[in-house]
Amino acid sequence: MFADWGYDFLKLDGVGPGSFKSGDNYNNVADVAAWQKAIAATGRPIHLELSWSLDIGHAADWKKYSNGWRIDTDIECYCNTLVTWENSVNDRWDDAPAWSSKAGPGGWNDLDAIDVGNGEMDGLTKAERQSYMTLWAINKSPLFTGDDLTKLDSYGVSLLTNKEVIAVDQNTSPVARPVTPVGDQQVWGTKNADGSYTVALFNLGDSPASVTAHWASFGFTGNASVRDLWNKTNLGTHKNKITEALPAHGSRLFTIKPGGGTLATTGYEAEAAANTLSGNASVGGCDACSGGKKVGNLYTGGKLRINDITVKKDGIYTVKVAYVSGDPRSVTVLSNSGNGTSLKFPSTGDWSTAETVSVQLALKAGSNTITFDSGSGYAPDIDRIVVPQSV
Repeated sequence: MFADWGYDFLKLDGVGPGSFKSGDNYNNVADVAAWQKAIAATGRPIHLELSWSLDIGHAADWKKYSNGWRIDTDIECYCNTLVTWENSVNDRWDDAPAWSSKAGPGGWNDLDAIDVGNGEMDGLTKAERQSYMTLWAINKSPLFTGDDLTKLDSYGVSLLTNKEVIAVDQNTSPVARPVTPVGDQQVWGTKNADGSYTVALFNLGDSPASVTAHWASFGFTGNASVRDLWNKTNLGTHKNKITEALPAHGSRLFTIKPGGGTLATTGYEAEAAANTLSGNASVGGCDACSGGKKVGNLYTGGKLRINDITVKKDGIYTVKVAYVSGDPRSVTVLSNSGNGTSLKFPSTGDWSTAETVSVQLALKAGSNTITFDSGSGYAPDIDRIVVPQSV
C-alpha cells in the first residue's frame, strides 16, 4: 500500500525496547523485522525510521532491520517555542557518544528534528541554532526539519542549506566522537576518507570561552590547513592546534588537512606489571583492548598509577587515554604529584567497546607517573595511554 502510494519514508513510533517501555510485552524487534521484510518485497527503497529513545542494547537489531533510530526523547519542549536549549537540545551532547559506534552506512543514529529555521519561534539564540545543526551534522543524523517552512528566516535558511555542512552529514566517514573529556568546552572529530579531519569546537557553558583543538588528539603534528565550513572560508595554516573564542553555547566546524608529520608516541598498557594498583583496582580481560586486558574496578578509592612514563623535555603533553565505560563516568587524572582534575569521559556505548579521549598533562623531562583516581565514585576502566615523545 505505502509503495503503491509512492511513499519514500516510513516511521514506526513507540517502538520497544525503548520509548520508555521495557519487558517482553514491549519487545517489537519481530514487528520491525516484519516491516523491513514487507518493504523489501515491494521493490521500492522506502526509508524505515524507528522512534523513540531506542534501547542501545538492541542497536544491532535496529541496524539490521531499519535505516535509522531515534536515540533520545522528543527535541520539542511543547511550550511556547519549538524547543529550548535546556529542555533537550543540550542533552544530545551527553547522549550521542554512546551510540557513535552503532551507526554506519545503511543505518544512522537519529537525534530528532532540526528546529533551527524559524528564528524566535525556535526558542534559541543564533549561536545555539548553529551548534544544534553542527552536532546533528557530525553525528550524521538524518536531517529532518521540524520548522514551519513558510516562516523561515534568512539565518535559518543559511543553516539548513549550507552545502559544506550537509556534506559532513552525508559523507561516509565515521560518526564523530568527543576527543576530549565532556564538559562545558568540548572538541569532537572524525577522520575522513581523504586523510582530512572534521573537527567541531563547542562551548556549552553559559558564558563565552575559548576552545582549543590540538592536532595531537588526532595523531599528527606540525602545520595543517583549516577550512571554516560555516563561513565557507579558508583560515590558512595553523601549527599544532587551533583556538577559537566562542560565545555561550557556540560552536565552530572545520575541515583540517594535515601538512606535517605523524606524531611519534609511546604506548603504556594499564595492566603492565610495573604499574601500581590500589583499592579495588584489578586487571581484567578485554577483547576490545590493546593487549586483551584493562584495569577495572576503579571505584570508591580505586586507583591506577602508570609508572615510568619517559619524555625528553618539560611541557604540556596531549595524552590519549583508551578506556571502556558503559555510561559516562568521571575520574581524577593527575601527573606526578600534581593536584589533578576530575574529568568526565563519555560513554563508549557498552562494556565491550574501547574509545579514546585526550587530556592535557604537565610532564617533566625524564620519568613520570600518571594516576587515575576514582575518588568516591565510579571511574571508567582504563586500557592504555599514548604519550607523545616530545612537545
